[in-house]
Amino acid sequence: MDQLSFYSAEARHPRVADLAGLLCGPGQAVGFGRGTAARLSAVVDDDWRARSLVRACGERGVAAELGRSEEGHPLVRTAFRSDLTGLAGQWLRGAVKSVPADFAPDGAALRLWALTAGRPVPGGYLLGLDPHAPETYEPLAAALAKAGLPARCMGPRAGGPALRVTGRRRIERLAELVGPTPDGAIERTWPLVS
Repeated sequence: MDQLSFYSAEARHPRVADLAGLLCGPGQAVGFGRGTAARLSAVVDDDWRARSLVRACGERGVAAELGRSEEGHPLVRTAFRSDLTGLAGQWLRGAVKSVPADFAPDGAALRLWALTAGRPVPGGYLLGLDPHAPETYEPLAAALAKAGLPARCMGPRAGGPALRVTGRRRIERLAELVGPTPDGAIERTWPLVS
C-alpha cells in the first residue's frame, strides 16, 4: 500500500490561497481600486521556474503571463483580479508586505515557495526571501518551525536572504511536503530524499 504524501493530498484541491508561497519568497502583491482587485507577480531566476509557476497559477484558476523584468529575468504576473484581493489583503499592511499572523505553510504553499526561490546548498536547502521585505524573515522562520521545518535565516554572504533548512529528516519532510520535481526543473534544484 502506498503511503499518501502531504503534497499529493493537497494537490488534489489547488486553492488560490496556495499562491501565498510566491509571497513567502520575492513575490509581490499589489492592490488596485480600493481593494476591489489585486495582482501577484514574481521575478525568478530560471525560465523553468516561471513556466512551472504559470502552470501552478492556472491549476488554481488564475491566469498568469510570462514576461521579463527590467533586468531581463523571467517574470510571472497575474492580471488584476477580484479573487486575489483576500490573499493580497492578508499579505499587505498598507503597501508593505507582511506575513499574516496565522500563516502556516502547507505542502502546496511550500511547493510554490520552492518553485519561486528554492535551491539546495551543501547540507541543506534554501528557501529564498524577499530582499525588500526583511520584516518578513522572522515571521516566516516561525511559520516554518510550526510546520516542523525549523530554519535559520541566512544573509547575503551565505546565499540569502533565505531560510536554510538543514538535517536529513527535515530535508526529507520538506521533500515530502513539496512533492515531486516539477517538469522541466533541473533535478538538483529541488529538495530530494537521499
